[in-house]
Amino acid sequence: MITPDDLDQKPDVLGAPYVVETIALTPDDEGAVEANLVKLAADQRTGRAVLYVHGFADYFFQTELARWWTDRGYDFYALDLRKYGRSLREHQTPNYVDDVHTYFEDLDAAWARIVGRDGHDHLVLAAHSTGGLIASLWAHHRKPALAGLVLNSPWLDMQGPFWLRTVGTVAIRGVGNRRPRQPIGRNLNTIYGQSLHRDHGGEWDYDLAWKPLDSWPIYFGWLAAIRRAHAELHRGLDVGCPVLVLCSGASLWPKEMSEHVHGHDIVLDVQQIRRWAPVIGRHVTVVSVPGARHDVVLSRPDVRARAYDELDRWVTAYATSSERGPEVPERSLAEE
Repeated sequence: MITPDDLDQKPDVLGAPYVVETIALTPDDEGAVEANLVKLAADQRTGRAVLYVHGFADYFFQTELARWWTDRGYDFYALDLRKYGRSLREHQTPNYVDDVHTYFEDLDAAWARIVGRDGHDHLVLAAHSTGGLIASLWAHHRKPALAGLVLNSPWLDMQGPFWLRTVGTVAIRGVGNRRPRQPIGRNLNTIYGQSLHRDHGGEWDYDLAWKPLDSWPIYFGWLAAIRRAHAELHRGLDVGCPVLVLCSGASLWPKEMSEHVHGHDIVLDVQQIRRWAPVIGRHVTVVSVPGARHDVVLSRPDVRARAYDELDRWVTAYATSSERGPEVPERSLAEE
């Protein structure tokens, strides 16, 4: 039977049975803004759901991850944040915001649909890289009744030399305040993208218009916002639920393609992930997966099988029940 809510959904670019709905958000200085919520329903309704949030220069295409959750009775939802992937429009600066808290509106809207409209009473929030930073801050501020928070290589600090985290951050904030949309000069390579995309020796198929091999430009205003978010996280959060952090066993900073690229995080520093993960909540499990890529679930088959085994153990032990049902967050972005 078709319900009024189904009328807001349409076939997704991933094909059936994936559907997507567009969520209109508050316009910003570039004009109209939207987010897009993708759904893959489990075979039988259990009241359980997972909401996935992607990373920077990214969008949802990880269908194996979605199937892993639906096979366990979870309806799978994935949110393409404003100015990313399905939500990116021609008039917009790709991936740009000047305050990470801006994304709270996107998550609030998705949560209202999953809980308030669709009636799920057991929720896991999952996120990758920059999405892990966003999701952690949102859970801390909104205090939804999460059954668990799963973070895949979350971006918890600035990688690179020490000076970038000290005087470099001061400079970034200064330029970000004066010229927020000035691009930051950096040496780009396509190694990570090549290691993933099937047209360049990888295993995965995704839209290079939405996830370019050489990423998107980084702007001072955006990076200043990220550094403010890092500082907030470093002061300590309380997300109110068990947390699983998955990451690679080691990082590597390659200048050319080699076999080692496939077995390391070549985007973030895993030592920083391990250092800062415990400040996210009161119950945090950190699992390093040897041989994993930056996006752990896009690692080679044997490595990601181990990652899924770790996820399965953690979900069984810590996220199979929650003491209270989920709530639609009462506070709005305007009240932050």
